[in-house]
Amino acid sequence: MFNAITQSQIYVLDQDEALDFYVGKLGLEVAADVDMGFMRWLTVRIPGHPERQILLEKPGAPAMSEETAQQVRELVTKGAMGGWLIFTTDDCRKTYETLLARGVEFTEEPTDRPYGTDCGLRDPFGNRIRFTQPRG
Repeated sequence: MFNAITQSQIYVLDQDEALDFYVGKLGLEVAADVDMGFMRWLTVRIPGHPERQILLEKPGAPAMSEETAQQVRELVTKGAMGGWLIFTTDDCRKTYETLLARGVEFTEEPTDRPYGTDCGLRDPFGNRIRFTQPRG
């Protein structure tokens, strides 16, 4: 049976802006950036972790019609697509301060929870992102 999850996907409205955010601000690295003709296959990953990539996909053909793509774009803009990433970090408060200095806008400051310390933000397209420092 299956032995790993290697790719996850979220919708973005502009892949260059997504690169600036995910690589330039969050510190991820490009895993693949391939012009496939019908789409740009753009994935990022956490440096040193090639086993898991995030596809930054623009809604559109060939996966969907232009009408559906427009509806998806509207839902992404509203933050209603359910795009959702959770990262872990060794120090939530330090990571928060680092990203805040890079201009990342947060929806929640670091908060102690039963499972650890975490905080929340949204990418430029409305996708929800959290990062957690798991309780030791």
